[in-house]
Amino acid sequence: MKQRVLITAGADGIGLAMAKCFLKKNATVWVTDINQEALNALPDRIQGSCINVCDDEGMRNLFNTIMQSWGGLDVLCSNAGIAGPTAAIDESSLNDWRNCVSVNLDGTFIATKYAAKIFKDQRHGIINITSSTAGQYGYPNRSPYSSAKWGVIGLMKTLSMELGSYGIRVNAICPGAVEGDRMEGVLARESKVTGLSRNQIYKGYSAGTSMQTWVEGNDIAEMAVFLASKEARYVSGQIIAVDGGTFNPNPQV
Repeated sequence: MKQRVLITAGADGIGLAMAKCFLKKNATVWVTDINQEALNALPDRIQGSCINVCDDEGMRNLFNTIMQSWGGLDVLCSNAGIAGPTAAIDESSLNDWRNCVSVNLDGTFIATKYAAKIFKDQRHGIINITSSTAGQYGYPNRSPYSSAKWGVIGLMKTLSMELGSYGIRVNAICPGAVEGDRMEGVLARESKVTGLSRNQIYKGYSAGTSMQTWVEGNDIAEMAVFLASKEARYVSGQIIAVDGGTFNPNPQV
């Protein structure tokens, strides 16, 4: 039976890599995103909805639509998140803090809340939450982002306990530094704050991993597919880093 998969923020970056990877496994895929242009560019086999994950009513309607269309759901990849501001805590605004925490943490809460209802009724389901190595180590000048990513790990741990008896597995994937436009933006902002060049910061991230490397979106996607597979049937409540072996998350600081 084909898996029915919903991916938030799935029209670009890591989310799109996940969508394509699930397609290769013959899954049926639906994605959300706030970028209509990116949604318009999706492959024909991927359904898309332009929804902000912080819109509770919009997300509730989405899950109702999915149930009407598919009759069920097997996998939620709660992937939506934003980088937030790059600034010292005393130079950060409350609005910037709230916006970052809302998308990363509130959005995960909303998506998992509606998925949990479906999964409990079905007595099966898989939830993969995208966290970050920033949710394991901390991240200077990125306090809203790091705090939110620690928060989703706490949510994951709690959900795995609440939902396990219903046959539902919940895990968190922690990407390290992922090649792409989003991290290029992070590098530019960190360069402005620290006075270091983009290349110095880029090399610093690599130097902080045992494999001396960045990772790619497809590396995260492959882990998501594995966690949704029968081979991972007893993997739940776990924090799984895909990061090349981070041992010093801020070597340039």
